[in-house]
Amino acid sequence: MDGILIVNKDATCTSHDVVNKVKKILNEKVGHTGTLDPLATGVLPLLIRERD
Repeated sequence: MDGILIVNKDATCTSHDVVNKVKKILNEKVGHTGTLDPLATGVLPLLIRERD
């Protein structure tokens, strides 16, 4: 699966935490387009790429 997933990050987790959770759920390569401060909330675009 290739695509973009838009996540509303809350202040209880970091951008890295969100990426790790999505990686485990989808079993795909996942990255973000820019880190939000750990206490920041808001939109966190994630890029998803099928594993080779």
